[in-house]
Amino acid sequence: MSTNNRTAAVKSNIRLFGNVKVMAVCAMLIALSIVGKSLRIDAGTVVRISFENLPIVMSGIFFGPFVGAAVGLCADLIGCIVTGQAPLPFITVGVVAVGFVSGLVYQLLPKAKLIPRVALSAGLAHLAGNVIIKTIALYFAFPGMRSTLIFRPLNYAIIASIECILICLLLSNKAFAEEVRKLRK
Repeated sequence: MSTNNRTAAVKSNIRLFGNVKVMAVCAMLIALSIVGKSLRIDAGTVVRISFENLPIVMSGIFFGPFVGAAVGLCADLIGCIVTGQAPLPFITVGVVAVGFVSGLVYQLLPKAKLIPRVALSAGLAHLAGNVIIKTIALYFAFPGMRSTLIFRPLNYAIIASIECILICLLLSNKAFAEEVRKLRK
């Protein structure tokens, strides 16, 4: 990608912040993330199944890395307030990374087929944000959890796979994909 194309892509992504329709969709994605944070399945202390990151990954894929990062930031901060948790800055950085990386990877692979493009976007977003950044943050913030952190890569591999299937199903629907394309204009 040439420098002019990159500059145009960044300007296009930032321009989406002023689009009222995109902001409305992002508000709904933030709300879905908060609901996903509240409706999680805890299987003991080892496995936690939650789809709070699905709307964040979707926002990155649909609207680019900057909007994805903003949705992640808002979802984490508002979600902490709603659930009564104190926001932890490094956890928030991990959530922001999920939105940013999903959008960045999706944009860097414009000629790839849908399934590998979405799979790499979701997989690398979870790897960077949840497996690396948030695991390191949890390691230092909660020493009592250290023995269970080893299961996070497997947990997020499963969650990323399910999210990939759901996003691919949405984007393979021509009417849905066309509506997302219209929003980006």
